Formats: sequence, C-alpha cells, structure tokens
Amino acid sequence: MDIDLALREDMPPVPTEETMPEEKKLYERWERSNRLSLLLRQNHISRKIRGSIPDCKTAKEFLTAVEEQFVSSKKALASTLISRFASLKYNDNGGIREHIMELRDIAAQLKSLKVDMSETFLVHFVLNSLPMEYAPFKISYNTHTEKWTMNQLLAMCVDEEQRIK
Repeated sequence: MDIDLALREDMPPVPTEETMPEEKKLYERWERSNRLSLLLRQNHISRKIRGSIPDCKTAKEFLTAVEEQFVSSKKALASTLISRFASLKYNDNGGIREHIMELRDIAAQLKSLKVDMSETFLVHFVLNSLPMEYAPFKISYNTHTEKWTMNQLLAMCVDEEQRIK
C-alpha cells in the first residue's frame, strides 16, 4: 500500500467520464493515501497541537501547517532562551560549575535553533556574569595573552571558587 503516495506526489486531476482507467485508478490510490495519511497524522498528534492547526484537505497541507506552528515556536523558544541567558548571573547557589554548565546548556540549545555564539564570546560572557569576588580572577584573564576555552575556564573557575571559600 502506498500510504505515503499523497506526500510524494501532487494530487492528480479529478477524474471525469473521459478519464482513462489508469488515471482513475491513480486518483483513487492517491485519494486513499491522502485520507489515511491525514487520519494517521491527526490521531497521533497531541490534542494541544491539533487544536491550533487549521483544517486541511491534503496530508501535505497538514504537514506544512504543523511545520509553521513549530517555526513560530522555535522563534519564541529562541527569544526565551536569549532572555534567560542574558539575565543569568552567578549567585553562589549550586556552585560555579553548575552556573557555567547552565550557560553552556542554554548556548547549546540556542545553537540547535541556529543562534550561534563563539566560544570566545561565551568565555567573556561567563566572566562578566561572575560577582565582584571574582574581580582579581577576571583581571588575571584579561592580562593573559592566551584565550581560554570553556573547559579551561570551567576548571579555573572551580579552582578560584575553592580559593575564595
């Protein structure tokens, strides 16, 4: 059975009395494929999502409508993650490692949404998110000529946290 026929091929012309039997058969196969594809997809999508999708005549239209819902969701998610990333400051709850790992996690989620940040930017951002107790540590970084990777920064911040405590 060609259940994906309606996804692979455009809708054939509606048969008329002059239509050849092969064309009628193709239309019937396509119609069945479209009906089954729509039923299958509509019944396997969460009710929360289903309510926001307009009624569609073809399986292709349905998939396009679902995709459009997630494009706007991805944009909203990216905005939310950027806001969370920008407002995150180290507050000594949970330790410096957890703080840096949370920032890295948000950056990775943003990267999957095609919002890229360089590692150098992340290093500087992490340093700027640290409280005043880390001022000598920040000065030390700024006076060195070499750039740190996130792994180096993480290890050095954990060492600095131990020194401060």
